[in-house]
Amino acid sequence: MCIRDRVKSAQPDEVAMMLETAQRVVIVPGFGMAMAQAQHAVRELANALEKNGTEVEYGIHPVAGRMPGHMNVLLAEANVSYDLLAEPDDVNPAMDSVDVAIVIGANDVVNPSATEEEGSPIYGMPIIEVHNAKTVFVLKRSMSSGFAGVQNPLFFRENTRMLFGDAKESIGLVVSEFKD
Repeated sequence: MCIRDRVKSAQPDEVAMMLETAQRVVIVPGFGMAMAQAQHAVRELANALEKNGTEVEYGIHPVAGRMPGHMNVLLAEANVSYDLLAEPDDVNPAMDSVDVAIVIGANDVVNPSATEEEGSPIYGMPIIEVHNAKTVFVLKRSMSSGFAGVQNPLFFRENTRMLFGDAKESIGLVVSEFKD
């Protein structure tokens, strides 16, 4: 059995349907957002959610992307208010009250192995604990590991669904479905 067959995948209409009823959403951008240049699509999604009455926050890991502050710069380019950006220490304590966490191409910075598997090469690294959210949607092109080369058990969790494809395209499809 292929590793991709062991995960639960989602389609854009399913993601939009879950987002419709969400009260609180945390968006966690990573290198995949940068590669797809999806920051404007992410902001469009956040605008649609906010218009629907959803509280939207961005979980920003200091080392997400290829350099410290990479996500901050990209989101600033898309006119995302700096006030909506939260670091792990700020967003993690309330993650269990998050209805939907949307992970966009981040991998190592949301990998629960860092807190749960003592033998893991990333054990002890601070992460954004999206696995504690009620539902997690992970947008990725493939099941490949992140920069650290460590498989991410988040992808196989009961509360996680994978939306495969280019982040900009996938978010655009979710926004279209959400607006319909």
